[in-house]
Amino acid sequence: MRSADEVLAELRALRAADVPTHGGRTLAYVYDSGLDGLDELAAAAHALASSANGLDPTAFPSLLRMENDLVGAASRLLGGTQRTVGSVTSGGTESCVLAVLAAREGNPGVTEPNVVLPSTAHAAFHKAAHLFRVRPVVVPVDPTSFRADPSSMAEAIDENTVLVVASAPSYAHGVLDPVAEIAAAAAARGVRMHVDACIGGWVLPHFRRLGKAVPEFGFAVEGVTSVSVDLHKYAYCPKGTSVLLHADAELRRGHFFAGAGWPGYTMLNSTLQSTRSGGPLAAAWAVLQHLGDDGYLALAQASLDAVEKVRAEIAAVDGVRLLAEPDSTLLALTTDDGIDLFTVADEMRTRGWYVQPQFAHENSPANLHLTITAANRGGEAEFGAALRESVADARAAGPVEVDESIAAFLADLNPDALSQEEFGALLAAAGMGGGAALPERMAEINAMLALARPKLRERLLQEFLGLLYRPS
Repeated sequence: MRSADEVLAELRALRAADVPTHGGRTLAYVYDSGLDGLDELAAAAHALASSANGLDPTAFPSLLRMENDLVGAASRLLGGTQRTVGSVTSGGTESCVLAVLAAREGNPGVTEPNVVLPSTAHAAFHKAAHLFRVRPVVVPVDPTSFRADPSSMAEAIDENTVLVVASAPSYAHGVLDPVAEIAAAAAARGVRMHVDACIGGWVLPHFRRLGKAVPEFGFAVEGVTSVSVDLHKYAYCPKGTSVLLHADAELRRGHFFAGAGWPGYTMLNSTLQSTRSGGPLAAAWAVLQHLGDDGYLALAQASLDAVEKVRAEIAAVDGVRLLAEPDSTLLALTTDDGIDLFTVADEMRTRGWYVQPQFAHENSPANLHLTITAANRGGEAEFGAALRESVADARAAGPVEVDESIAAFLADLNPDALSQEEFGALLAAAGMGGGAALPERMAEINAMLALARPKLRERLLQEFLGLLYRPS
């Protein structure tokens, strides 16, 4: 048996290799309030309820009370009524998946269901379509604003459509879709309308209170039937907690599950999970109780200030620009010709900043994603200095060139028939043959992946994921 101190020391050493989760330097994946003591409160609350099981709310009524409190808070923020109901899930993907499942199950007469999505909708909806055999109908967005086009969305709705989706905001570009117009088109056809507000649902209503022009996107919009909002994003709760709201209980019924056809207990689930630790639920409840409305308004002000200052820093750097006017806290930054975007990402990382590369898609060129949080307030000038230096170094280094033979090899690969030998050859070309770890600089690998068609990129990364998840 190893001592507790020894085990924790090893865990701390392992964590040292991760990107930082606090301090505002990791501009994706994490949401940092910058407040002292909040992590400790959440950890203590998590510990108090971690052994409780959300599988049976009658056995653990504390979890039922806390879940209803969280759903109520989200409903009030997003224009819910007395009829609004909801469920706490493990994260945004599960919330979006359940919205699709509920829509499919709520339309049993549709034998070939489809879901109408703008091309900027989160990949979680494609995952849901894959899992539940619902056909995704993908509609191109406006090529300049990157917002969903209401008329095109309306035209895509047919007799098999069970759900229409809009984003508030979209992840890739940080813009709000025209929810009211899309919801009206869905309602006119008697189709459900889901708003993916996983990122913006908690912060945008506070932005509105601070005077920013934010259109309604929740239940105040006629035709909106469900909304998802993540608490582990701008409610600054630990991962993973999200809330899926439905306008009424009948709309939610389709993602409940009951199983009595076996000799054990009757399984009854409100989400995809059965056993659910009460830890994340209690941690989220404690954070919401502690911060309250005034606390969230102050955090929203800090985030809004940081967005404007980071935006100004970007505008001052020659050779870079924003792809879209940000409606929320997400920015998409691209570079001019001659400045390799993937090299900029590498250079930023050497300076202690993690920015997330996004590949080109339709009219959206390759870009760098920035998630701005309250913790970025005060660090904007430091970010700007790092960006200027990184862009200058990338300009001096020149574009990353992929060998012509490798580019031709990628062009000929069939994702459905990719062999281990072909995958191994690509790993070797990327300098990762023989089980080598990821290199410190990713520009060359990202340049190769950028040449791959989306289906091929998916297959290559699935194979790579299989290499990562192997027992030590």
